[in-house]
Amino acid sequence: MTKIAVSGVQSTGKLHLGNYLGSIKNWVNMQKDFECYFFLADLHSITMDQDPTELRQNVLNSAATYLACGLDPNKSALFLQSSVKEHCELAWILNCVTPIGWLKRMTQFKDKAGSKQDNANTGLFTYPVLMAADILLYNADVVPVGDDQKQHLELTRDIAGVINRKFQKEIFKTPEPLMQGTATRVMSLKDGTKKMSKSDPSDASRINMTDSAETILTKIRKSKTDSIEKITYDQEHRPEVANLINIFAALSGSSVEIILTNYQNKGFADFKSDLAELIITHLKPINIEYSKIIKDKEYIHNSLKNGAEKARKTASQTCTNILKQFGLL
Repeated sequence: MTKIAVSGVQSTGKLHLGNYLGSIKNWVNMQKDFECYFFLADLHSITMDQDPTELRQNVLNSAATYLACGLDPNKSALFLQSSVKEHCELAWILNCVTPIGWLKRMTQFKDKAGSKQDNANTGLFTYPVLMAADILLYNADVVPVGDDQKQHLELTRDIAGVINRKFQKEIFKTPEPLMQGTATRVMSLKDGTKKMSKSDPSDASRINMTDSAETILTKIRKSKTDSIEKITYDQEHRPEVANLINIFAALSGSSVEIILTNYQNKGFADFKSDLAELIITHLKPINIEYSKIIKDKEYIHNSLKNGAEKARKTASQTCTNILKQFGLL
């Protein structure tokens, strides 16, 4: 039986190289082996204040990027999270069995709310439960995750366990994490201790999927390294250099060891020039396809509509079952 994979990415801001290497590239490869449900997490997006017009445009841009990267709407369900109302319905059920203490331990809430936790909106606090619903709704066997999402998946597994024990049978599968690729967590070009992010105020911190070749070359040349001349891999003490090497490895298919051997007698100027060229070459066909797809709004909307219809069939069955289990008519 074909295993089920579920994943989603927030549709805010411009998609960047971190999104591609950490998620999208892996999604494309998964299509041949898994039954896939991939969604644009627009409900998660509004846990932070959004301009409605910008959010709508970002959704279209994101969908066009996924399609340009190779997500096939005939193979996978690509859809808007908000188009399948069962995500919210199941999230409420899961809220009713999830201890507050579990949510208080979630590090991303602490990071995003900072010192203003009491003033943070409730959605920001409970969005890990919605994330659990996103996954359990489709009886996922695996969830492709980066290091920063492992805690959320553990919460999902814990919630599934609570419900299965409550009814003394397997209502939900317990999903497993699927770690893929070298650069599962791509870091900022300006700070190797921070994840590459759409919300970073510095555009120079990331490679956007739609950046021009000239922009990519400039950003990579100016990316932070250190004063040590030799190129070595040390995640702890040389995080920026390690990040660039990880990106090189992910795009070239070469191991870290081979890359270090190839550049043992070369400096950062050569390495960065080659890395920029590698990124430009990899993103060029995607950008060509993107420029075509973004003009075809009907194709984008139909792809999302058909994906939502497929997702809704599975989601409605799951919700009908769980409502009956809880005694709701």
